[in-house]
Amino acid sequence: MDILNDLFSNPGITKALPTAFAETLQMVGISGVFVVLIGLPLGVILHTTAPGGLTPAPWVNAVLGGIIVNITRSVPYAILMVSLIPLTRMLVGTSIGPVAASVSLTIGTVPFFARLVETSLREVDFGKIDAALVMGSTRLQVVRKVLLAEAMPGLVAALTTTLVTLVGFSAMAGLIGGGGLGRLAYNYGYQRFDTTVMLTTIVIMVVLVQLIQFVGDRVSRRVDHR
Repeated sequence: MDILNDLFSNPGITKALPTAFAETLQMVGISGVFVVLIGLPLGVILHTTAPGGLTPAPWVNAVLGGIIVNITRSVPYAILMVSLIPLTRMLVGTSIGPVAASVSLTIGTVPFFARLVETSLREVDFGKIDAALVMGSTRLQVVRKVLLAEAMPGLVAALTTTLVTLVGFSAMAGLIGGGGLGRLAYNYGYQRFDTTVMLTTIVIMVVLVQLIQFVGDRVSRRVDHR
């Protein structure tokens, strides 16, 4: 109760907290959409072009997986975030704010999600793929109606993990002007030595992660027809 009293007795914090929470949701939402739009096809391509895949293409797999995906994943997000400031400014016209932070969040998380998608697709029984091909299905139909359909529980779990990761990354993005709960914790909690604000932002982020995980687990079980 003392923490709540300290929190609500500061009008500046009570005004900044809802805005910071909304900015965090905005960052996670925008980047989450683009991560799915880019990462899902990329993960499918990585799986289908791998040796033994539907359309083996070693050079495509090597370029996308071995160079682009692996190199991007190797760069710590804090460094990637700073190095992408010129690109962010070119794309959205500014390097600060939740929309600007969504650029680095998307680029930093797409390879992670793509690898999770690739792993989920590997778990699909190849016998079902062979059966679909024997019945005359095209490769595109196999991808849509067999691979993605059978791997749906794993894909939902992959998206859940990715969204949780985005929540953590969004806090780091707040340190360089991205806004959100990260900026609130840094400006009010760290720089002003306000333990109440720091603990409040931590609790909110923990609750947000737990909610995402709960919803993701429920959806994953619902789409699992095995």
